[in-house]
Amino acid sequence: MSAENRTDRRPPRHIAIIMDGNGRWAKKRGLARTAGHAAGAEAFRRTANYCRTLGVEYLTVYAFSTENWKRSEEEVSGIMTLLARYLREALRDMEKNHVRFRFFGDLSRLSPELRRLCLEAQSRSDEYHEVQVNFCLNYGGRDEIVRAVKAFAQDVREGKADPDDMTEELLSSYLDSANVPDPELVIRPSGELRTSNFLPWQTVYSEFVFMNVLWPDFSPEDLDAAIEEYHRRNRRFGGA
Repeated sequence: MSAENRTDRRPPRHIAIIMDGNGRWAKKRGLARTAGHAAGAEAFRRTANYCRTLGVEYLTVYAFSTENWKRSEEEVSGIMTLLARYLREALRDMEKNHVRFRFFGDLSRLSPELRRLCLEAQSRSDEYHEVQVNFCLNYGGRDEIVRAVKAFAQDVREGKADPDDMTEELLSSYLDSANVPDPELVIRPSGELRTSNFLPWQTVYSEFVFMNVLWPDFSPEDLDAAIEEYHRRNRRFGGA
């Protein structure tokens, strides 16, 4: 369904995507896994641009997990190279696109150059408010919660916080996603039926849509289908 012909119902304010299936896409074509990641990068560009035309305010994507370091050095290097290339392009086109960037995850393990690009993209785009893309990079949901608890504990030690003041809202303010609304819709292509340590705190009431398309083949029509499925759900948030 094209942007012109889709339903008039508004899309979710915040969509999160587990970008999965790059390696299997490449294997099916007899290509190196790095080729799959390159195709996946194009799918991200396509999807991000379409989200902007739909009026989605926040797009969060699982770019690289804390577990992905277990992959081969060649594959990890290829992913990092693609990320750096994308960020350089984003910085070059920032004044035209007006996309705000945030990064969820522990950036300390990244190369100094990639970390610099992340921080530069985040700081230079801070003034934009039309659409925000959150990259989960060296991200794991459990790791995020552990880091948040450690940060709160440090504030307690320094007299800046009282343990008795802890609430869900306060803990949320220590997460990487502080000040970002929780995603209403989470999409996982590739046919896998698990969340893989992706935003466990933020997605407790998200609607999950699992799709059989591999991520490099993910199209605007697939996004429309996921949004249509989201609109068919009855979101009760624990109520009757």
